Amino acid sequence: MSKMIQITMNGISKEFPEGTSYRSVVESMAGNSEIPIALVRADGQLKELFRAPEEDCELETVKINEPAGFRSFRRSMNFLFLTAIKNIAGEKAAGETILHHSMGSSFYFVLGDGVKADEAFLENVKREMKRLVDAKLPIRKSTLSVRKARKYFGEHYMTKKQNLFRYRIASNVNVYELDGFVDYFYGYMLPDTELLGVFDLIPYAEGCLLRMPEASDLTKVPAFAPSPKVFHTQVEMAKWGEMLGINTVSDLNDTICHGNVEDTLLYAEALQEGKISQIAGMIAERDEVKFVLIAGPSSSGKTTFSRRLSVQLKAKGLNPYPISLDNYYVNREDTPLDENGEYDYECLEAIDLKTFNSDMKALLDGERVELPYYNFKTGRREYRGEFVQLGEDDVLVLEGIHGLNNRMTEMLPDESKFKIYISALTQLNVDNHNRIPTTDGRLIRRMVRDYRTRGTSAASTIARWPSVRRGEEKYIFPYQEQADAVFNSALIYELAVLKTSAIPFLYQIPEDAPEFEEAKRLLKFLDYFVAVPTEAIPINSILREFVGGGCFKL
Repeated sequence: MSKMIQITMNGISKEFPEGTSYRSVVESMAGNSEIPIALVRADGQLKELFRAPEEDCELETVKINEPAGFRSFRRSMNFLFLTAIKNIAGEKAAGETILHHSMGSSFYFVLGDGVKADEAFLENVKREMKRLVDAKLPIRKSTLSVRKARKYFGEHYMTKKQNLFRYRIASNVNVYELDGFVDYFYGYMLPDTELLGVFDLIPYAEGCLLRMPEASDLTKVPAFAPSPKVFHTQVEMAKWGEMLGINTVSDLNDTICHGNVEDTLLYAEALQEGKISQIAGMIAERDEVKFVLIAGPSSSGKTTFSRRLSVQLKAKGLNPYPISLDNYYVNREDTPLDENGEYDYECLEAIDLKTFNSDMKALLDGERVELPYYNFKTGRREYRGEFVQLGEDDVLVLEGIHGLNNRMTEMLPDESKFKIYISALTQLNVDNHNRIPTTDGRLIRRMVRDYRTRGTSAASTIARWPSVRRGEEKYIFPYQEQADAVFNSALIYELAVLKTSAIPFLYQIPEDAPEFEEAKRLLKFLDYFVAVPTEAIPINSILREFVGGGCFKL
């Protein structure tokens, strides 16, 4: 007689024979769900549906539109695409195909083995993907020793994976198989191809876009909204990586272990400094510019960037004057409330637009203006005798969340403004088929900075992150293409540095905390990197804004 496992869901318990998959358990206990189930949590631990419980546990479903479920959906869609490439163009083409980065709800790929991503080829790939979906093929998981995994990937045109596992401390590697194609992925998968039928493929630049639904509506692919300025910056960063010989984590680890990391740090910083100088030159060439507006998502390094840009502007013969747009917050009692009844400091109405525009217009007209200071302790705007009057070579460097929104500066003539969008667009990938989300890099930056400067726990930073992301989606990303220049503040080596600071903070999160699941995911991710000591970072680096020890007063 087989052993029985007791499963509890929503307060109801039921026994199942040992070996019954989580999928079968969920179908038996939860029935059909309007929103498909992607994963489960067994006693708080994420599990894939094709796995089976080994002991009594309490089960919770994870829907496909929840963060963990949606990540598994996009990851599985990536696997489906690569499998179709293998079936149409061969193993070498699939192994050498590179997932460079995301573009909204799309993934940007460059195909391997010289395959051209034209419309005719992509139509064949789409048909093959549809065939795999209609067949409802299982995605199988198995475990290989590191030695066998390295040998396999080396023989199947995935040398970046082969080298990645050279730095793996664990003795085994989990791999996935779909229709005979075996690959490694960082994270969990769906149990089969059934839910992957909504997608599109279009040629783009040197490769193609795998277009997918958004979590808010999995029934359709949203209209494509290109971001050419941001895309150009990401392509530029990829070329920088090629110049440095670092495109993946294993390339970076090789550089660190072979004793060349100091040179890599200097080269990476020099490339950034050159870009900052280029932007300063663009500003200096436009005599009418008096307001440099800098905006970007959380933990992009806006403050240090504004200081370094000011240095370069000075070198171009201009006199920069930094101003934080936060100083124009309305008094706290006048701040709008969000849907939860909390103060919404990120909405545009939290800024006193009338006073700001009036002050800036007066400065543009040559008047002497007393600038405000916002006291975050009292929640009120104060005046402390800081007067400014613009001279011929003076420019104001304004940093704030709404800098790219035209409503912020509606009283100022367009020719007087130069807008800069800054973000940490991570150019490094885990390997050819596993990207590093830019949001992960920024979250780790913020976690390290806020713990150091404010004593904020990693758990608190993780808990607040979804709210921060919603604000970015609403108030920053829609305006990024209105920028005159785009600056990528990500440094190719930075996660190897941040690892040392972040790991202790993440381990402080208890296993029963809601944030533990995300902490565990980030810990596994940081385990890919060989560490670099903080002392190696130049004192003017943007990374110093997060780890401390920089030369700028922030």
